[in-house]
Amino acid sequence: MKKSLLDKHIQTFIAEVERNPAQVQKEIDERIQQILFFQKYNKEKLLSLNGEDIYEYLSRLWAMLLWGNKHYVVDNLIANNGLNNFKQKLTYLIWGERTIKDRWDDFRKNIKGMGPAMMSEILCKTHPDDFMLWNRRAYVGLRYLDVDYLPRYDYQLDGKRYLELCEVCNKIGEEIKKAGYPDNNLLVVDYFIWKELQVADNLSRIHIIAKDLVDITEKDIEESTFIHNDIRDKLAEIRQWLGFTTKTEQKVSEGSKVDTIWEATIGNMGRIIYVFEVQTKGSIDSLIINLLKSLNNPAVQGVVAVSDKTQLEKIKNHAIDVKDLRDKLKYWDYKDILEVHESLEFVNSSINNLGLVPQGF
Repeated sequence: MKKSLLDKHIQTFIAEVERNPAQVQKEIDERIQQILFFQKYNKEKLLSLNGEDIYEYLSRLWAMLLWGNKHYVVDNLIANNGLNNFKQKLTYLIWGERTIKDRWDDFRKNIKGMGPAMMSEILCKTHPDDFMLWNRRAYVGLRYLDVDYLPRYDYQLDGKRYLELCEVCNKIGEEIKKAGYPDNNLLVVDYFIWKELQVADNLSRIHIIAKDLVDITEKDIEESTFIHNDIRDKLAEIRQWLGFTTKTEQKVSEGSKVDTIWEATIGNMGRIIYVFEVQTKGSIDSLIINLLKSLNNPAVQGVVAVSDKTQLEKIKNHAIDVKDLRDKLKYWDYKDILEVHESLEFVNSSINNLGLVPQGF
Protein backbone atom coordinates (compact mmCIF):
# COMPACT_ATOMS: atom_id res chain seq x y z
CA MET A 1 0.00 0.00 0.00
CA LYS A 2 1.30 3.44 -0.91
CA LYS A 3 1.65 5.09 2.50
CA SER A 4 2.47 8.53 1.08
CA LEU A 5 -0.65 8.48 -1.10
CA LEU A 6 -2.78 7.39 1.84
CA ASP A 7 -1.33 10.17 4.03
CA LYS A 8 -2.10 12.75 1.34
CA HIS A 9 -5.76 11.75 1.18
CA ILE A 10 -6.10 11.54 4.95
CA GLN A 11 -4.92 15.14 5.19
CA THR A 12 -7.48 16.12 2.56
CA PHE A 13 -10.13 14.26 4.53
CA ILE A 14 -9.18 16.00 7.81
CA ALA A 15 -9.28 19.37 6.04
CA GLU A 16 -12.79 18.61 4.77
CA VAL A 17 -13.89 17.66 8.30
CA GLU A 18 -12.60 20.99 9.60
CA ARG A 19 -14.16 22.94 6.72
CA ASN A 20 -17.61 21.30 6.85
CA PRO A 21 -17.94 19.69 10.28
CA ALA A 22 -21.74 19.71 10.33
CA GLN A 23 -22.10 17.97 6.96
CA VAL A 24 -19.47 15.34 7.75
CA GLN A 25 -21.02 14.67 11.15
CA LYS A 26 -24.46 14.32 9.55
CA GLU A 27 -23.12 11.65 7.18
CA ILE A 28 -21.27 9.88 9.97
CA ASP A 29 -24.39 9.97 12.16
CA GLU A 30 -26.32 8.23 9.36
CA ARG A 31 -23.76 5.43 9.55
CA ILE A 32 -24.04 5.29 13.32
CA GLN A 33 -27.79 4.76 12.93
CA GLN A 34 -27.04 1.85 10.60
CA ILE A 35 -24.78 0.32 13.24
CA LEU A 36 -27.41 0.74 15.96
CA PHE A 37 -30.02 -0.94 13.73
CA PHE A 38 -27.94 -4.00 12.86
CA GLN A 39 -26.51 -4.45 16.35
CA LYS A 40 -30.06 -5.00 17.66
CA TYR A 41 -30.04 -8.36 15.89
CA ASN A 42 -28.33 -10.72 18.31
CA LYS A 43 -28.33 -14.50 17.92
CA GLU A 44 -31.74 -14.98 19.48
CA LYS A 45 -33.41 -12.25 17.44
CA LEU A 46 -31.95 -13.47 14.14
CA LEU A 47 -33.08 -17.03 14.76
CA SER A 48 -36.63 -15.82 15.54
CA LEU A 49 -37.10 -13.87 12.28
CA ASN A 50 -39.93 -14.66 9.87
CA GLY A 51 -39.90 -13.85 6.16
CA GLU A 52 -41.13 -10.27 6.55
CA ASP A 53 -38.64 -9.66 9.36
CA ILE A 54 -35.83 -10.81 7.08
CA TYR A 55 -37.04 -8.36 4.46
CA GLU A 56 -36.96 -5.53 7.00
CA TYR A 57 -33.42 -6.55 7.98
CA LEU A 58 -31.92 -7.00 4.51
CA SER A 59 -33.71 -4.09 2.83
CA ARG A 60 -31.61 -1.67 4.95
CA LEU A 61 -28.45 -2.75 3.16
CA TRP A 62 -26.85 -0.37 0.67
CA ALA A 63 -26.12 -3.42 -1.48
CA MET A 64 -29.89 -3.81 -1.94
CA LEU A 65 -30.15 -0.43 -3.66
CA LEU A 66 -29.17 -2.30 -6.81
CA TRP A 67 -32.56 -4.00 -6.85
CA GLY A 68 -35.79 -2.28 -7.74
CA ASN A 69 -37.90 -5.04 -6.18
CA LYS A 70 -36.25 -5.94 -2.87
CA HIS A 71 -39.09 -8.26 -1.88
CA TYR A 72 -38.34 -10.42 -4.91
CA VAL A 73 -34.69 -10.76 -3.87
CA VAL A 74 -35.52 -11.68 -0.28
CA ASP A 75 -38.26 -14.11 -1.32
CA ASN A 76 -35.78 -15.87 -3.61
CA LEU A 77 -33.18 -16.08 -0.86
CA ILE A 78 -35.68 -17.79 1.41
CA ALA A 79 -37.09 -20.04 -1.32
CA ASN A 80 -33.67 -21.17 -2.54
CA ASN A 81 -32.13 -21.75 0.88
CA GLY A 82 -35.03 -22.52 3.22
CA LEU A 83 -36.04 -20.11 5.98
CA ASN A 84 -34.50 -21.99 8.90
CA ASN A 85 -31.31 -22.87 7.06
CA PHE A 86 -30.83 -19.26 5.95
CA LYS A 87 -31.36 -17.91 9.49
CA GLN A 88 -28.98 -20.45 11.00
CA LYS A 89 -26.20 -19.79 8.48
CA LEU A 90 -26.63 -16.01 8.73
CA THR A 91 -26.49 -16.18 12.53
CA TYR A 92 -23.37 -18.33 12.38
CA LEU A 93 -21.72 -15.88 9.94
CA ILE A 94 -22.36 -12.91 12.24
CA TRP A 95 -22.11 -14.43 15.72
CA GLY A 96 -20.30 -17.76 15.28
CA GLU A 97 -17.38 -18.61 17.56
CA ARG A 98 -14.94 -19.77 14.90
CA THR A 99 -12.71 -17.40 12.93
CA ILE A 100 -14.27 -15.17 10.30
CA LYS A 101 -12.26 -17.09 7.71
CA ASP A 102 -14.18 -20.28 8.51
CA ARG A 103 -17.54 -18.58 8.97
CA TRP A 104 -17.20 -16.67 5.67
CA ASP A 105 -16.32 -19.77 3.67
CA ASP A 106 -19.10 -21.80 5.30
CA PHE A 107 -21.69 -19.19 4.35
CA ARG A 108 -20.41 -18.85 0.77
CA LYS A 109 -20.50 -22.60 0.23
CA ASN A 110 -23.94 -23.17 1.71
CA ILE A 111 -26.08 -20.10 0.92
CA LYS A 112 -27.18 -19.30 -2.61
CA GLY A 113 -27.84 -15.79 -3.89
CA MET A 114 -26.05 -13.65 -1.30
CA GLY A 115 -22.56 -12.49 -2.16
CA PRO A 116 -19.63 -10.67 -0.53
CA ALA A 117 -21.13 -7.16 -0.77
CA MET A 118 -24.18 -8.06 1.35
CA MET A 119 -22.23 -10.36 3.67
CA SER A 120 -19.49 -7.84 4.41
CA GLU A 121 -21.96 -4.98 4.85
CA ILE A 122 -23.87 -6.90 7.51
CA LEU A 123 -20.62 -7.84 9.25
CA CYS A 124 -19.29 -4.27 9.10
CA LYS A 125 -22.49 -2.70 10.42
CA THR A 126 -22.76 -5.27 13.22
CA HIS A 127 -19.07 -5.38 14.18
CA PRO A 128 -17.64 -2.10 12.83
CA ASP A 129 -14.40 -2.43 14.83
CA ASP A 130 -13.55 -5.77 13.24
CA PHE A 131 -14.90 -6.19 9.71
CA MET A 132 -14.64 -4.10 6.57
CA LEU A 133 -17.27 -3.45 3.92
CA TRP A 134 -16.32 -4.91 0.55
CA ASN A 135 -17.89 -3.74 -2.70
CA ARG A 136 -16.81 -2.29 -6.05
CA ARG A 137 -16.00 1.08 -4.50
CA ALA A 138 -13.77 -0.57 -1.91
CA TYR A 139 -12.02 -2.37 -4.75
CA VAL A 140 -11.49 0.92 -6.60
CA GLY A 141 -10.18 2.71 -3.51
CA LEU A 142 -7.79 0.00 -2.39
CA ARG A 143 -6.53 -0.55 -5.93
CA TYR A 144 -5.75 3.17 -6.08
CA LEU A 145 -3.59 2.71 -2.96
CA ASP A 146 -1.83 -0.24 -4.65
CA VAL A 147 -3.03 -2.85 -2.15
CA ASP A 148 -1.79 -6.23 -3.36
CA TYR A 149 -3.89 -9.19 -4.52
CA LEU A 150 -7.29 -7.55 -4.60
CA PRO A 151 -10.12 -9.92 -5.58
CA ARG A 152 -11.50 -8.68 -8.90
CA TYR A 153 -14.39 -11.17 -8.84
CA ASP A 154 -16.64 -12.40 -6.05
CA TYR A 155 -15.41 -15.98 -6.23
CA GLN A 156 -11.87 -14.79 -5.47
CA LEU A 157 -12.87 -13.35 -2.10
CA ASP A 158 -12.61 -16.30 0.27
CA GLY A 159 -12.47 -16.04 4.06
CA LYS A 160 -8.68 -15.85 4.19
CA ARG A 161 -8.55 -12.90 1.79
CA TYR A 162 -11.47 -11.15 3.51
CA LEU A 163 -9.63 -11.34 6.83
CA GLU A 164 -6.51 -9.88 5.19
CA LEU A 165 -8.55 -7.00 3.75
CA CYS A 166 -10.02 -6.29 7.18
CA GLU A 167 -6.45 -5.98 8.48
CA VAL A 168 -5.60 -3.56 5.65
CA CYS A 169 -8.59 -1.38 6.49
CA ASN A 170 -7.76 -1.47 10.18
CA LYS A 171 -4.34 -0.05 9.32
CA ILE A 172 -6.02 2.73 7.34
CA GLY A 173 -8.23 3.42 10.35
CA GLU A 174 -5.17 3.67 12.60
CA GLU A 175 -3.65 6.27 10.27
CA ILE A 176 -6.90 8.25 10.23
CA LYS A 177 -6.91 8.31 14.03
CA LYS A 178 -3.23 9.34 14.18
CA ALA A 179 -4.09 12.30 11.93
CA GLY A 180 -6.59 13.56 14.47
CA TYR A 181 -9.98 12.12 13.54
CA PRO A 182 -11.40 10.54 16.71
CA ASP A 183 -13.38 7.64 15.26
CA ASN A 184 -11.60 5.01 13.19
CA ASN A 185 -14.00 2.06 13.01
CA LEU A 186 -14.25 0.30 9.67
CA LEU A 187 -17.52 1.95 8.69
CA VAL A 188 -15.69 5.28 9.03
CA VAL A 189 -12.88 3.80 6.90
CA ASP A 190 -15.54 2.91 4.32
CA TYR A 191 -16.75 6.52 4.45
CA PHE A 192 -13.16 7.70 3.89
CA ILE A 193 -12.76 5.34 0.92
CA TRP A 194 -15.95 6.66 -0.67
CA LYS A 195 -15.11 10.31 -0.04
CA GLU A 196 -11.41 10.32 -0.90
CA LEU A 197 -10.34 7.34 -2.99
CA GLN A 198 -12.86 7.22 -5.86
CA VAL A 199 -10.49 8.80 -8.35
CA ALA A 200 -11.74 9.37 -11.88
CA ASP A 201 -9.32 7.06 -13.67
CA ASN A 202 -10.14 4.08 -11.49
CA LEU A 203 -13.88 4.73 -11.62
CA SER A 204 -13.83 4.83 -15.41
CA ARG A 205 -12.22 1.38 -15.47
CA ILE A 206 -14.35 -0.26 -12.80
CA HIS A 207 -16.41 -2.30 -15.28
CA ILE A 208 -13.53 -3.40 -17.51
CA ILE A 209 -13.33 -7.18 -17.41
CA ALA A 210 -9.94 -8.86 -17.07
CA LYS A 211 -9.61 -11.06 -20.13
CA ASP A 212 -6.64 -13.01 -18.75
CA LEU A 213 -8.61 -15.18 -16.31
CA VAL A 214 -7.20 -18.67 -16.25
CA ASP A 215 -9.27 -21.75 -17.02
CA ILE A 216 -11.25 -23.33 -14.18
CA THR A 217 -9.29 -26.53 -14.72
CA GLU A 218 -6.22 -24.74 -13.35
CA LYS A 219 -7.97 -23.93 -10.05
CA ASP A 220 -7.92 -26.12 -6.97
CA ILE A 221 -11.10 -27.84 -5.80
CA GLU A 222 -12.01 -25.22 -3.20
CA GLU A 223 -11.67 -22.25 -5.56
CA SER A 224 -13.49 -24.08 -8.35
CA THR A 225 -16.38 -24.62 -5.91
CA PHE A 226 -16.52 -20.86 -5.28
CA ILE A 227 -16.50 -20.25 -9.05
CA HIS A 228 -19.32 -22.76 -9.54
CA ASN A 229 -21.53 -21.17 -6.89
CA ASP A 230 -20.71 -17.62 -7.98
CA ILE A 231 -21.57 -18.29 -11.64
CA ARG A 232 -24.72 -20.20 -10.65
CA ASP A 233 -25.94 -17.18 -8.66
CA LYS A 234 -24.90 -14.66 -11.31
CA LEU A 235 -26.90 -16.55 -13.93
CA ALA A 236 -29.93 -16.21 -11.67
CA GLU A 237 -29.33 -12.49 -11.14
CA ILE A 238 -28.93 -11.85 -14.88
CA ARG A 239 -32.33 -13.38 -15.49
CA GLN A 240 -33.93 -11.42 -12.64
CA TRP A 241 -32.60 -8.16 -14.08
CA LEU A 242 -34.14 -9.14 -17.42
CA GLY A 243 -37.50 -9.45 -15.68
CA PHE A 244 -38.11 -13.19 -15.67
CA THR A 245 -38.41 -15.95 -13.08
CA THR A 246 -35.30 -17.86 -12.09
CA LYS A 247 -34.41 -20.63 -9.66
CA THR A 248 -31.18 -22.33 -8.61
CA GLU A 249 -30.50 -26.02 -7.95
CA GLN A 250 -33.91 -26.87 -9.32
CA LYS A 251 -35.34 -30.31 -10.11
CA VAL A 252 -36.75 -30.14 -13.64
CA SER A 253 -37.38 -33.85 -14.27
CA GLU A 254 -36.95 -37.20 -12.56
CA GLY A 255 -33.27 -37.63 -11.76
CA SER A 256 -32.25 -34.18 -13.02
CA LYS A 257 -31.41 -31.33 -10.65
CA VAL A 258 -29.77 -28.42 -12.45
CA ASP A 259 -27.80 -25.37 -11.33
CA THR A 260 -30.02 -22.58 -12.69
CA ILE A 261 -33.21 -22.29 -14.71
CA TRP A 262 -34.71 -19.33 -16.54
CA GLU A 263 -38.47 -19.52 -16.83
CA ALA A 264 -41.07 -17.51 -18.70
CA THR A 265 -44.85 -17.95 -18.70
CA ILE A 266 -46.59 -17.49 -22.05
CA GLY A 267 -50.06 -16.16 -21.26
CA ASN A 268 -52.28 -19.08 -20.24
CA MET A 269 -50.54 -21.47 -22.65
CA GLY A 270 -47.79 -22.73 -20.35
CA ARG A 271 -44.17 -22.01 -19.60
CA ILE A 272 -40.78 -22.11 -21.28
CA ILE A 273 -37.66 -23.19 -19.37
CA TYR A 274 -33.98 -22.85 -20.20
CA VAL A 275 -31.55 -24.93 -18.18
CA PHE A 276 -27.98 -23.99 -17.19
CA GLU A 277 -25.37 -26.38 -15.83
CA VAL A 278 -22.06 -24.97 -14.58
CA GLN A 279 -19.10 -27.31 -15.05
CA THR A 280 -16.01 -26.73 -12.94
CA LYS A 281 -14.61 -30.02 -11.68
CA GLY A 282 -16.18 -33.43 -12.06
CA SER A 283 -17.40 -35.75 -14.77
CA ILE A 284 -18.44 -34.30 -18.13
CA ASP A 285 -20.41 -37.49 -18.78
CA SER A 286 -22.50 -36.76 -15.69
CA LEU A 287 -23.21 -33.25 -16.99
CA ILE A 288 -24.29 -34.66 -20.36
CA ILE A 289 -26.62 -37.18 -18.71
CA ASN A 290 -28.12 -34.53 -16.42
CA LEU A 291 -28.84 -32.17 -19.31
CA LEU A 292 -30.27 -35.02 -21.36
CA LYS A 293 -32.61 -35.97 -18.51
CA SER A 294 -33.74 -32.36 -18.14
CA LEU A 295 -35.00 -32.48 -21.74
CA ASN A 296 -37.58 -35.05 -20.60
CA ASN A 297 -39.48 -32.05 -19.28
CA PRO A 298 -41.46 -30.76 -22.30
CA ALA A 299 -41.21 -27.18 -21.01
CA VAL A 300 -37.42 -27.24 -21.40
CA GLN A 301 -36.66 -25.57 -24.73
CA GLY A 302 -32.89 -25.37 -24.47
CA VAL A 303 -29.96 -26.34 -22.29
CA VAL A 304 -26.72 -24.43 -21.74
CA ALA A 305 -23.35 -25.74 -20.57
CA VAL A 306 -21.25 -23.14 -18.74
CA SER A 307 -17.50 -23.51 -18.25
CA ASP A 308 -14.15 -22.28 -19.54
CA LYS A 309 -13.15 -22.63 -23.20
CA THR A 310 -11.09 -25.77 -22.63
CA GLN A 311 -13.89 -27.67 -20.94
CA LEU A 312 -16.55 -26.37 -23.34
CA GLU A 313 -14.63 -27.96 -26.21
CA LYS A 314 -14.57 -31.25 -24.32
CA ILE A 315 -18.31 -31.00 -23.66
CA LYS A 316 -18.93 -30.39 -27.39
CA ASN A 317 -16.94 -33.49 -28.26
CA HIS A 318 -18.88 -35.56 -25.74
CA ALA A 319 -22.27 -34.25 -26.91
CA ILE A 320 -21.76 -34.54 -30.65
CA ASP A 321 -22.91 -38.16 -30.74
CA VAL A 322 -25.89 -37.61 -28.42
CA LYS A 323 -28.61 -36.97 -30.97
CA ASP A 324 -31.32 -35.83 -28.54
CA LEU A 325 -29.01 -33.30 -26.92
CA ARG A 326 -26.62 -31.83 -29.46
CA ASP A 327 -29.13 -29.64 -31.33
CA LYS A 328 -30.45 -28.02 -28.16
CA LEU A 329 -27.17 -27.65 -26.27
CA LYS A 330 -25.62 -24.19 -26.19
CA TYR A 331 -22.26 -23.14 -24.73
CA TRP A 332 -21.41 -20.09 -22.60
CA ASP A 333 -17.94 -19.14 -21.39
CA TYR A 334 -17.99 -18.23 -17.70
CA LYS A 335 -15.83 -15.16 -18.42
CA ASP A 336 -18.56 -13.79 -20.67
CA ILE A 337 -21.11 -14.32 -17.89
CA LEU A 338 -18.98 -12.21 -15.55
CA GLU A 339 -18.94 -9.45 -18.16
CA VAL A 340 -22.69 -9.60 -18.82
CA HIS A 341 -23.42 -9.57 -15.08
CA GLU A 342 -21.25 -6.53 -14.41
CA SER A 343 -22.78 -4.65 -17.32
CA LEU A 344 -26.33 -5.35 -16.18
CA GLU A 345 -25.39 -4.55 -12.59
CA PHE A 346 -24.22 -1.12 -13.71
CA VAL A 347 -27.36 -0.52 -15.78
CA ASN A 348 -29.72 -1.54 -12.97
CA SER A 349 -27.84 0.47 -10.38
CA SER A 350 -28.00 3.58 -12.56
CA ILE A 351 -31.72 3.19 -13.32
CA ASN A 352 -32.71 2.35 -9.74
CA ASN A 353 -30.86 5.42 -8.48
CA LEU A 354 -33.40 7.49 -10.42
CA GLY A 355 -36.17 6.17 -8.16
CA LEU A 356 -38.64 5.85 -11.04
CA VAL A 357 -40.46 2.87 -9.48
CA PRO A 358 -41.41 3.18 -5.79
CA GLN A 359 -41.17 0.19 -3.48
CA GLY A 360 -44.39 -1.72 -3.07
CA PHE A 361 -45.86 -3.09 0.12
